[in-house]
Amino acid sequence: MKRVNFDPDLELKKARIMEEFNQSENRELPARAGAADQEMVADVPESDLKEQIIDALRTVYDPEIPVNIYDLGLIYDVRIDNGFVEIDMTLTAPGCPVAHTFPGIVERSVCLVPGVAAATVEIVWDPPWTPELISEAARLELGLI
Repeated sequence: MKRVNFDPDLELKKARIMEEFNQSENRELPARAGAADQEMVADVPESDLKEQIIDALRTVYDPEIPVNIYDLGLIYDVRIDNGFVEIDMTLTAPGCPVAHTFPGIVERSVCLVPGVAAATVEIVWDPPWTPELISEAARLELGLI
């Protein structure tokens, strides 16, 4: 088993993520975050929008593993329909302590992407997450390869 070196900057980032998790329970997502109107939604090609959404997902980090949720393999599907985004994601374990707040954090991150009218996240458990879903780049970053 390889050890991951302690990184104070990473620990600070993880502390900020946990603080956001704790604060997010009392916030509500606006009914229409992201694009101001339907015209703005139509101006963004879906392929570009999907890339921007994936970039936004890469800004959200798992609170216990120093890897973003996309490269960690927690995102199973991203569907876009005229600016409305549906995401299927999983968690590393069913008993994850942030399971009730994580979808809202992901939704807010995606809603910040220009061209997104709204986003919903559904937690799915099939297939179950395994470490094999971690991207090669993240495995290298974690010292797993």
